[in-house]
Amino acid sequence: MGGIGIWQLIIILVIVLLLFGTKRLRNLGGDLGGAIKGFKGAMKEGESEPASDEQKSVSNDESDKDGSTK
Repeated sequence: MGGIGIWQLIIILVIVLLLFGTKRLRNLGGDLGGAIKGFKGAMKEGESEPASDEQKSVSNDESDKDGSTK
């Protein structure tokens, strides 16, 4: 009661295939995969940027102590 069985999922899949067609669904899947890949890449870049900013500030502080300029 209330659960979706395998037969209901098959019927839904057939209806979706009839409405959209396989070519459109394939394109949609490719676009969705590309968007997810881009999002993951942006998240990795976002994680690496703060660490590099901290390293730059530390190196600037060290050069100020030495009296040298860049």
